[in-house]
Amino acid sequence: MARAPSSTSASGAATSTGAATAAFDFERAMADLEAVVARLEQGDVPLEEAMQAFERGVALTRACQTALSQAEQKVDMLVEGAAGQQQTVPFGGETSE
Repeated sequence: MARAPSSTSASGAATSTGAATAAFDFERAMADLEAVVARLEQGDVPLEEAMQAFERGVALTRACQTALSQAEQKVDMLVEGAAGQQQTVPFGGETSE
């Protein structure tokens, strides 16, 4: 039987889009990614484990990039002007009306 994923963490990196996207935990995914990078940087990981860790890191990176893109789209929708035109607003800044 095929190997099951080691965990179904809140990062959702090992799962497809859909219901898992709603449960995505960006901070946990970033912490997991940092742990993977730190482990690989040590250099004492056997090749097979290093390849698995690298694949996990790539999946986490893609999941985080997707989450950031979705967040950016939501922010853009929230700062859309009253006339429907986009306004560029510095992060944490106020709109000038």
